[in-house]
Amino acid sequence: MLLQFYHEHLEKQLDRAQFLMLLLLINIIQAEKEVRLETIARVFPLWITCEERRRKIQRFLDLPSLTISSLLWPIISYWLQKSVPKKPKQKLYLAIDCSQWKNINLLMVSVIWSRRAIPLAWRLLPHIGNSNQEEQESVLSPILERLKEYEIVVLGDREFCSLDLATWLQAA
Repeated sequence: MLLQFYHEHLEKQLDRAQFLMLLLLINIIQAEKEVRLETIARVFPLWITCEERRRKIQRFLDLPSLTISSLLWPIISYWLQKSVPKKPKQKLYLAIDCSQWKNINLLMVSVIWSRRAIPLAWRLLPHIGNSNQEEQESVLSPILERLKEYEIVVLGDREFCSLDLATWLQAA
């Protein structure tokens, strides 16, 4: 059911060549079990140099039609409609977390479902260390707006224990 929806939705959002390119990338990532551009370019089935394949994939990933709002949110909305029981003010658990790898600092919000965290939004922070309330609100706001028909419980570690954030969440 979801596979067919993905297929239909992505075909509407992308032209035929872009859709086929996406299918190839998904198949390669599943087969290689690695999401490194060099690995994908190495096995990508085109008769051009590896460097040209890498640049082609980069150009594809930079397409304006490959955005969170146009691709991910319709899929998430459909999944929520089909998966979450229809109860008044059904609870959804969101996890907010900041992860740092070397000099990359990523603030992420995910929905927790069946012991899995499904990413909904993220923001690359321009600094190392903890996020501030403005950054936290900016990543949470669009999600809370889109999920307003649900009762939201936000989970976070000690980085997110601010009373100001809790007050903002209660008002949102």
